[in-house]
Amino acid sequence: MAKYRNPKSLAFTVFLLLGLALPRAGAETCSSVEEMDEATRSALERTARQFFDYASKGDVFDLKQSAIASLASNFGNIEAVVVDQRSTYAGAQPAVRTSYLLEASGAAPIARAEFLCGVWATPGWATFAINNLPPGRYGVVIQDVSTPKGKYALTMVLKQEGGAWKLAGYYSKPAEIGGHDGQWFLTKAREYKAKGANHNAWFYYLTAWDLMAPVDFMGTRALDKLSDEMQSVRPSDLPTSDHSLALAASGGRSYQVIYISALPVDNDLDLLVKYRMPDISNTQQTFADNTAVIRAIVARYPEFRQAFAGVVARATEPSGRDYGTVLAMKDVK
Repeated sequence: MAKYRNPKSLAFTVFLLLGLALPRAGAETCSSVEEMDEATRSALERTARQFFDYASKGDVFDLKQSAIASLASNFGNIEAVVVDQRSTYAGAQPAVRTSYLLEASGAAPIARAEFLCGVWATPGWATFAINNLPPGRYGVVIQDVSTPKGKYALTMVLKQEGGAWKLAGYYSKPAEIGGHDGQWFLTKAREYKAKGANHNAWFYYLTAWDLMAPVDFMGTRALDKLSDEMQSVRPSDLPTSDHSLALAASGGRSYQVIYISALPVDNDLDLLVKYRMPDISNTQQTFADNTAVIRAIVARYPEFRQAFAGVVARATEPSGRDYGTVLAMKDVK
């Protein structure tokens, strides 16, 4: 992965059982598509195509039957993604972008399994870093899928059990927003940086990274360079996991903002703002609070008007339950 953990999700992403970590030099072995034997490459890609066929038909039964036992017992999230995206993938034909073979030896789960693939500084170079990985042979197959709703990247992690490859992870995410790919958002990020609109630049850099990265436990030369470049505009006044942002609103109200990110909504890029509320049961009052937060965040950062089509505010209780309101940017007065 790159040098930061992307704080947002732009896509339906499911990967159970395998934790994430930042990469360092690792002792495990990795073969790129050019290095693995033809029989292994063919088996991996054939299996990935079969699993895509299940997903495109909404066949969660056969997909679950094809998963490793520990994943099959926690299949709810993947099932939800597959059902939700059935109409998106129906009739589409995936094209394999590339594949990798990861091999981890030992008798117990590896606290931090790290894989270096290919030759440094070449286009095929990549890294993978996974926490608590059970020993075994794994395949990572990255597929590009063109659909009427846009381009998607579908990455499957497979594990060899006996003579068969089983599903061990499933990532499906858009590769573009509103017809724009990661390179377009990177160009826009640089334009905002040149104008001194660093908050816009930061969120557009993050969006570019997310669109370019097939999965967030993978690093490439391009992703690492992007991660380095974006650090120069990283704002110091945004909320973090251990520090909220005090936001003054009209009428003397003040809110504690706990999360801000870019959020794709249909073909637009919106801004998502989450803030703390002790109780959201009074939806009429919460709607008013959401509207106040939207207006206050745009007043505090007027540059957002240039970069986002709308703002989504979500009042969030300590339990995690929330209530959201969306307002188009043209309607934020």
